Amino acid sequence: MKGIARAAELGLVGCRICGLVCENIGGHERRCPRCDAEIRSRKPHSISRTWALLMASVIIYVPANVLPVMHTQAFGDSNGGVDNTIMSGVIEFWQNGSRGISLLIFIASILIPSTKMIALTALLINARPRARTSVHFIRLYRMLELVGYWSMLDVLVVGLVTAVVKFRGVSDAEPRVGILYFGLVVVLTMLATLSFDPRLLWDRRARQT
Repeated sequence: MKGIARAAELGLVGCRICGLVCENIGGHERRCPRCDAEIRSRKPHSISRTWALLMASVIIYVPANVLPVMHTQAFGDSNGGVDNTIMSGVIEFWQNGSRGISLLIFIASILIPSTKMIALTALLINARPRARTSVHFIRLYRMLELVGYWSMLDVLVVGLVTAVVKFRGVSDAEPRVGILYFGLVVVLTMLATLSFDPRLLWDRRARQT
C-alpha cells in the first residue's frame, strides 16, 4: 500500500483487547496501560495453532455426521424408534413437510461448519510467507467473523427440533452421542478462528506493494 504508513513502520502496536495504540518495544513484553492485557504485534505461532485446531475439527466432523444426533420414537411405536444422523434428519423433515426446519438444520449443521473450515483453510494457505494475498481474502476473514456469531446455532437447532417434536405430542425425541462431537467441532472452529491472526494477511499484502 504505497503512501500509507503502517503501524509497524511507525513503531506502534494496538492492544488486541481495548484497541489502545501504544509504542512498540521490540523484543520486550509490555502490558496495556488501559486494560493491562499483554501487548504483542502478532499472535505467536498463529499459523501452526490454527492448522492444528482446524485439522482436529475436520477429524471430529466425520463422527459428528456419521453418528446419530437424535433418537425419535412415535408414541405407540413398539419398534424402539429411529436414530437419525444430521442428513437423515434433514431428509426426514423434508419428506414430512417440515421444510423450514429441514433447511434450518442443513444450513446450521452442514453449510455453516463446512464453510468455516473451507474459509479457514483458504486463509491459512494465503497467510504463508510466499503466498500472493489479495484483498478478497481479507474480506473472506471478515465474512468468517460474521459467521462466527452463529457458531452455536447448529447445537441449538437440536434443542429446537427436540422441542418441536415433543410439542406436536405425537412422538418423543432425545439427543444422541453425535451432538457431543458436533459441539466439539463448534468449539474447535471457534478457537481456530480466534487463534488466526488476520494481520498476517496485511503483512503479505504490504510486501507485494
